[in-house]
Amino acid sequence: MLKIDNLHVALEDGTEILKGIDLEVGVGEVHAIMGPNGAGKSTLSKVLMGHEDYLVTAGSVLMDGEDTAEWAIEERAHKGIFVGFQYPIEVPGVNNADFLRLALNAKRKAGGEDELSKDEFAPILDAALKSAEAPGAWTDRDLNHGFSGGEKKRNEILQMFVLQPKLAVLDETDSGLDVDALRAVARGINSFRGAGRTVVLITHYQRLLDLVEPDKVHILADGKIVRSGDKSLASRLEAEGYDGVLAHG
Repeated sequence: MLKIDNLHVALEDGTEILKGIDLEVGVGEVHAIMGPNGAGKSTLSKVLMGHEDYLVTAGSVLMDGEDTAEWAIEERAHKGIFVGFQYPIEVPGVNNADFLRLALNAKRKAGGEDELSKDEFAPILDAALKSAEAPGAWTDRDLNHGFSGGEKKRNEILQMFVLQPKLAVLDETDSGLDVDALRAVARGINSFRGAGRTVVLITHYQRLLDLVEPDKVHILADGKIVRSGDKSLASRLEAEGYDGVLAHG
């Protein structure tokens, strides 16, 4: 599904952030990326979505064997890439349900499918609300406006269920969540995974990985993936910290 080869990324001023990322994620797999602050985790998620503030100076990102280098942001979304952002923005004046329908219709139109009316979209939204364990009242609210930090993260999961991406990159979706919200998000991710859908979880904490068991865990430090392993690697991080794990190999 996703193959990243020797990816180097810099800011416009030449500051290098990613310094040779190598990563392969198979179809239907869940991979967790962990790392200290400033390691480049959020940069990686933004680069996968085509953020214009970052310049790819070397390497490649392939999705389903296709080079994504020339894909515009909209094209990436239409082809099935989804990013759940670390800090979702509020958009007053844009109804949440209308936003979800317009986003899905844009994807359908790009794929040559007919757009959905509100009545046709209603059962899709109802199913997504159920899968994401999201309150139905959210459909009448403006996009993230007045939402708590945890509600914004759960609304990202709702968007994921509506859009049904091939590749979901969730950037610290667990941050700011209380215990109940964390469990709801984890149940959503577990029900979404598999069946040709791939998930990359960017997280600081083992607590999410206790609920969503990853196929692989990677440590990203100083712009590179420096360790990879199974879920036990996350347990080591919890016990030893990054300095301990990286020092002892």
